Amino acid sequence: MRPSYHPLTLNEVIIQQQSAFPYAKGELSQLLSHIAVAAKVVNKKINKAGLVDITGGADNVNIQGEAQQKLDIFANNTFIASIKATGILGGIASEEDDEIVIFDDDLSLNGKYVLCMDPLDGSSNIDVNVSVGTIFSIYRRISPPGTKVVIDDFLQEGTKQVAAGYIIYGSSTMMVYTTGLGTTSFTLDPSIGEFCLTEKFMETPEDGKIYSINEGNYAKFPRGIKDYLKYCQKVDEKTNRPYSSRYIGSLVADFHRNLMKGGIFLYPKTESNPKGKLRLLYECNPIAFLAEQAGGTATDGDGNRIMEIKPTDIHQRVPFIVGSKNMVRKVEEFMSKYYEK
Repeated sequence: MRPSYHPLTLNEVIIQQQSAFPYAKGELSQLLSHIAVAAKVVNKKINKAGLVDITGGADNVNIQGEAQQKLDIFANNTFIASIKATGILGGIASEEDDEIVIFDDDLSLNGKYVLCMDPLDGSSNIDVNVSVGTIFSIYRRISPPGTKVVIDDFLQEGTKQVAAGYIIYGSSTMMVYTTGLGTTSFTLDPSIGEFCLTEKFMETPEDGKIYSINEGNYAKFPRGIKDYLKYCQKVDEKTNRPYSSRYIGSLVADFHRNLMKGGIFLYPKTESNPKGKLRLLYECNPIAFLAEQAGGTATDGDGNRIMEIKPTDIHQRVPFIVGSKNMVRKVEEFMSKYYEK
């Protein structure tokens, strides 16, 4: 008789890992579980896109100056409502909100954690049925328990993250997260409504054959990036070049592919965005944490490790280069030739 199939669920794996955090009393486990629940709700809505009035613009502009999509607002509200109900968080910083969202009920005032999130990365791709995702990052608060959280609770270096992850809504829905014990992936099994373990310790290759960048901005790139792209496109059998160019336009989708197969994602500074475009708190820090835990690395292209950059604003933007270790090093090699002295 064949043994019955019983995959480990997200909750089971979280409980197994909980013993590694002596200061935790189950709150972090509950928080990750509630993020998963909210992700299931958002996933259902995304799957109905085109059948209900949830696609397209919402006639609003967020703090980034970007047009909000209806699903941006839905995802943002869904995650905030689900996570607030736990009483574990003191507040949330979201890419979609101008200011931090402070929870001031009795439970939340004593919450140990704060959360930063991009509720729906790549949402403009929803209308054309391209993969999108949710990115999140969790920190221990530094303000006194029993008080309202303050901006400094969120303006912490990425090295202070206690957990980070993303949910990718694609041909299958996956959750990838880390608590500093490696990068772990789960796939949503719709038959039981649970995220089930896919790979406990993900390892990204040290080298890859894929580079992901919006080459439409080539004329505005720094010289080091231009040189690197020429390097990627040059025929060299010893180094398996030319590399393949793959760019989806959703950070989560591009990063997830490169994490699995080996590759590099680049969103460098440009003449029009000299400080970069991606958000440090909502996108770069959590993705960098996941990359490093899987054996990759992340930099701003100017020799600075992403997770060591001290945030000065919750919507701060930075240049972002992340992926296979040797490929990122090669970019830095080209960029170092033009560092400002």
